[in-house]
Amino acid sequence: MDISSYISGFVDGEGCFCVSFQPSKRHCFGWEVRPSFSVSQNQDRAQLLYILRDRWKCGTIRPDRSDKTIKFEVRALLDLNEKVVPHFLRYPLISKKQEDVVLFSEICSLMKVKQHRNLQGLSQIVNLAMRMNSTGKRKYTGSEILTSLHADEGIVYATGNCG
Repeated sequence: MDISSYISGFVDGEGCFCVSFQPSKRHCFGWEVRPSFSVSQNQDRAQLLYILRDRWKCGTIRPDRSDKTIKFEVRALLDLNEKVVPHFLRYPLISKKQEDVVLFSEICSLMKVKQHRNLQGLSQIVNLAMRMNSTGKRKYTGSEILTSLHADEGIVYATGNCG
């Protein structure tokens, strides 16, 4: 039985495509870019999370203490680009969340070719990410991140780990 469409429907309601930004002295321009895909479910109905992990052969399953659910999460860029994004482009979501999938796909593609390691590419990623999850909460606004990128003394460039 192929459950690909069912997976997309489930994720349409319970999943999240997210790109977060974390200040970091180890990364180019002082910011780490963190794309992730996650889906949560109550523990007694978490079978699909295990099916996803087994089907895509990636990700982790862990308790989410914030809402007492179980969360399946994929953070590895290679897995996002080769397994997660292709699924949702082939089996698109029905809701407006599909727009987030398209933006997420673009961000992951830019990161695959290391665009997050140059000022123009990182700025593009920030702008794309700020268009995602319009009702979600963000710790940093796009303008805060972009302003810090263009402040001469605010740029931190660690040659050992520019990624």
